[in-house]
Amino acid sequence: MSANDLDALVVSEDSVVIRIAGDSGDGIQLAGERLTAEAALAGNDYSTLPSFPAEIRAPAGVPWGISSFQLQFADHDLSTAGDRPDVLVAMGPAALKQNLADLPDGGILIVNTDEFTRRNLAKAGMEDPLAQETLSRQFQLHTVPMGSLTREALRKSGRSNSEVQRAKTMFALGLLTWMYGHSGDLTRRHLQRRFEADQALAKANILAFDTGYAYGETTESFAGRHSVASARLPAGRYRQMNGNTALALGLITAGHLSGLPVFLGSYPITPASDILHELAKREAFGVSTFQAEDEIAGIGAALGASFGGALGVTTTSGPGMALTAEMIGLAVSLELPLVIVDVQRGGPSTGLPTRTEQSDLFHALYGRSGEAPVPVLAARTPGDCFDSAIDAARIAITYRTPVVLLSDGGLAIGSEPWCVPRLSDLQPIDPAFTSRHNAPDGTEAFWPYLRDATTGARPWAVPGTPGLEHRIGGLEKADGHGGVSYDPENHQRMVRLRAAKIAGVDIPEIVIDDPNGNADLLVLAWGSTYGAVAEARSRVRQQGHEVAYAHLRHLNPLPQNLAAILDSYPTVLVLELNSGHLASVLRSLSPRADIISHTQITGLPFRAEDIAATILSKLDRQQQSQRAPGGTDSGAQHRIATPIVASATKLRHHKGVESS
Repeated sequence: MSANDLDALVVSEDSVVIRIAGDSGDGIQLAGERLTAEAALAGNDYSTLPSFPAEIRAPAGVPWGISSFQLQFADHDLSTAGDRPDVLVAMGPAALKQNLADLPDGGILIVNTDEFTRRNLAKAGMEDPLAQETLSRQFQLHTVPMGSLTREALRKSGRSNSEVQRAKTMFALGLLTWMYGHSGDLTRRHLQRRFEADQALAKANILAFDTGYAYGETTESFAGRHSVASARLPAGRYRQMNGNTALALGLITAGHLSGLPVFLGSYPITPASDILHELAKREAFGVSTFQAEDEIAGIGAALGASFGGALGVTTTSGPGMALTAEMIGLAVSLELPLVIVDVQRGGPSTGLPTRTEQSDLFHALYGRSGEAPVPVLAARTPGDCFDSAIDAARIAITYRTPVVLLSDGGLAIGSEPWCVPRLSDLQPIDPAFTSRHNAPDGTEAFWPYLRDATTGARPWAVPGTPGLEHRIGGLEKADGHGGVSYDPENHQRMVRLRAAKIAGVDIPEIVIDDPNGNADLLVLAWGSTYGAVAEARSRVRQQGHEVAYAHLRHLNPLPQNLAAILDSYPTVLVLELNSGHLASVLRSLSPRADIISHTQITGLPFRAEDIAATILSKLDRQQQSQRAPGGTDSGAQHRIATPIVASATKLRHHKGVESS
């Protein structure tokens, strides 16, 4: 069969999930990013799930040192990187061992046979699977000597053995690029730019890439190529976006919308460090960055910047959040704007630095001394990190309060197409600086704690404004004039005023996706679980089942209509990547509601298939209960007692934008 005959055999697919896995440090993440860029150029919708060990360079060949990159691209709107790969590329025995269980029967398995040496098999702790027929019977197995083919192609390149060894990943990338009908021109240009300082190295990587591409064209092992049509996305200008970059751009935009300089005080910590890296490049946009010696210094500098009239921001992860607690309490007492970004990871302590969890919710809500409530928000997709950052800054500035914005490791490094918004479509943020005296007796005096009647916020006076000098500090302030006060009644009044201000933050009511208004089960989630839960909901509905769904962005204060909604459904299923934090909060909000918690603490995101199975199990139990003596007939009857408006409008996710 000729190459032209192979090109004629094109299998059309509506989506594909590809996972490439190999030793950390061998360019697995680079290969995944380039494959993603090729899919984006082809007009596909996509979602990615990178995974790598915490070590900078883990020992080669060991299972715990494996890096992987999963990509799903499709001709329709996506919300996840997929449950299981349709195509698995294993660059060695350890990569195969760590990932084979996820490949479904009949999936495409591409194996780099050169790495299956006795030594590498011993490191992986496995017998040689290629010596048996099991793999070829269960999967579409393709054995490719990537290492030797790459070495032969680069034999005259003059590169070191280690550089040639790593270039085999570019061979694999070239093969995948050919398999899915991409030209590869974008990747070649990127490699040229990436290794601009060493043109010989750039040429070697491009040659390895082209060798893999040519292998696909000339071998008879593959029965043709695959094709995924372009997705029909709304018109606009798109760019590839991960959560950390989107969050950084959101903070810059918030500075522009408010007219405030942005100051970031931060200590590098995985997986939040890239926000610091991104903002450090944006000095031209009025951004100042300060890499502090620790998280305490970082948030202290950010709070000082807010006192000086800037938008103070600090970024951290779980261990750093523990160190910021006292300074967040000070910001609560001073009533100054401050945005605290917590990119959550697996814990406790160092825990799982490169894995994802939602286990900082209790810390965000309660992790301070005294009565110190703060607004808490959570982004739901990589693109939504942009909108959430603006939302957090708007609340912080408007209500003069620190705000905790929760992201996580999955959002931070996962990517999707993001439609660049028009700046003119975004609402400005008014910092409303005070420039005049405000003493109620008409004297020329400034009262720093005389509150706005609508928001409960105190005036924000920039230091140096004539006549508005005032002191700040951690001691309790007197209501109104702001002097130090030890009066018991004043302290109680100030605590309640600060709490009332947070409780009164203006947030939208939650909208329920319950098309027919008669579901008996409400599925509720927050943060990065959005994609998997939304996909699971769709699968359950496609099987003819009724299920309602809602997703929370604002976790403190909670939407005002949430308690009534919880009471109106016979069962509420709460899904989160922790031990049940939100479920505990909701049980206290609505003691009458039957709230069931479904959790996962593996360091990995939910799979839509697992959530769908959980939902179907709960629906089956409900039906059995309703058939039992004394069981209720339907959730619709239950909602007669506590009426709510069930939205027939589907909550539509498109790259971080919510419409309802």
